[in-house]
Amino acid sequence: MTTRVMRSDEWANPPSPVRREVLDAAPDGAEHGPPVLFVPGYGHGAWAFAQHWLEHTAARGFPGYAMSLRGHGGSGADPEARLRDYVHDVTQVAAGLPKQAVLVGHGAGALVVAMAMARYPVRAGVLVAPVFGGLGTAFGLLRRNPGGTLPGLFGGRVSLSASQLLSRAVQGTVAQGYARRLQRVPSGAQRELIRRHQPEAPVGDPPVLVVGSPDDKVVAGSALEWVARRYGGSPLLFPGMGHDLMLDARWQEPIDAILDWLEKAR
Repeated sequence: MTTRVMRSDEWANPPSPVRREVLDAAPDGAEHGPPVLFVPGYGHGAWAFAQHWLEHTAARGFPGYAMSLRGHGGSGADPEARLRDYVHDVTQVAAGLPKQAVLVGHGAGALVVAMAMARYPVRAGVLVAPVFGGLGTAFGLLRRNPGGTLPGLFGGRVSLSASQLLSRAVQGTVAQGYARRLQRVPSGAQRELIRRHQPEAPVGDPPVLVVGSPDDKVVAGSALEWVARRYGGSPLLFPGMGHDLMLDARWQEPIDAILDWLEKAR
């Protein structure tokens, strides 16, 4: 992986400014860890981390932040948003934090984080159930959920069901409530995931952890292994959990493992 310093297209056509929603949770006692910025995937907002992981991170002594990408949650709308706009949002929020941050991205948000790490010198990076795109991902979703996936191939909305996102351990009404909160993703950003992305190398060679589940119905095990190998490791797996690890019934297990890893990586 190589890092490209000059990006002339972004100088000529910079991302449009938008309002950015950022939720935060401060430790009750003394801080003993770097700030952790959570970045949700497509369709999700900061709420997905505020449900469990944000406060739990603060309780462990790490200042926690969760943002919504443009067009998601309480952030400003941008119907023409593309991946580069999301990367811009993440790097701007991270650069505004009081200390060098840890970036934690979920789903397509993990791809955004991987791309942001080539611009912002993170303390560490965590890629949770990463969606780096590719035809394998598209065809896998099409096979499991043809009605919800097919419109996305023609510029429409990709709809993921509660059963694709969460394990059966989550109560049905709760799971359906989470699924109903998912928002429409701009067609341009959605189409960009048809091809597999290979982000540039992170600035400064920070430690990177890949986390997922072998029972994820969105990200195949082979995709998890591929992403982990790119960063010189193996994925940390949580069997029996769904794609949205931060909302699943056993949500505490992966976030505690992530924070344990951060404590050792310092």
